[in-house]
Amino acid sequence: MDKGNETRVRLETTLGNITVKLYNETPRHRDNFIKLAKEGVYDSTLFHRVIKNFMIQAGDPDSKTAADTATLGNGDVGYTVPAEFVPTLFHKRGVLAAARQGDDVNPEKASSGCQFYIVTGRKFSEAQLINMENQLNEAHLDTVFQQLARKHMKEIYKLRRAGDNDGLLELQDKLEAEARAIVKDEPAMKFSKAQIQAYTTVGGAPHLDNNYTVFGEVTEGMDVVELIEKAKTNRADRPTTNIRILKATVEE
Repeated sequence: MDKGNETRVRLETTLGNITVKLYNETPRHRDNFIKLAKEGVYDSTLFHRVIKNFMIQAGDPDSKTAADTATLGNGDVGYTVPAEFVPTLFHKRGVLAAARQGDDVNPEKASSGCQFYIVTGRKFSEAQLINMENQLNEAHLDTVFQQLARKHMKEIYKLRRAGDNDGLLELQDKLEAEARAIVKDEPAMKFSKAQIQAYTTVGGAPHLDNNYTVFGEVTEGMDVVELIEKAKTNRADRPTTNIRILKATVEE
């Protein structure tokens, strides 16, 4: 497919219609979303997680018949979709992206087979984005360090039991050096000119880039997304009044 033939899916909700186009650069996510829409998987599901100035999330099959007090977000369709990170597709306002489980149980960052979110986000200054770059690079360094530490847990436990603080500090210094050597050979996280332009003008959620797959964007109905975003929610970020996807229709 070329960009001129991008598939569109209309989400009819209790607050109005949202139309999204699916990117051909992320074919696995595109085809999976089309499949689920045609099978009616999204029909009657709720927007179960809504956070102002961040995103609205839906697609949990368990939400179709959930009680008002139920905690949602764990439902799935029995499979995940491999991550499809594309540098030119990022978390600007209005994009469609796939939810997923955390890195601790999902280091490959595979997407949920069904749950998705639409970004609302907020605007950032260039200085804030530079600061975020530094924070994300430090966070990546820490992640690599923690991965190395997990491989030495037996040794760490042994040193702790022996009360060998000098040994623990020596091992820590060694692992920190190893982590920095690994990260040094990897490209540092840096926002592109297109990302900076988008995040300083229309806004978005830049901290999610390269961690969650972006696979489409809203073409009509951002006003409906904004209505959903403003919904009153409980402590679990679930709207106190159900907001439902009545039907998902693939426009062909």
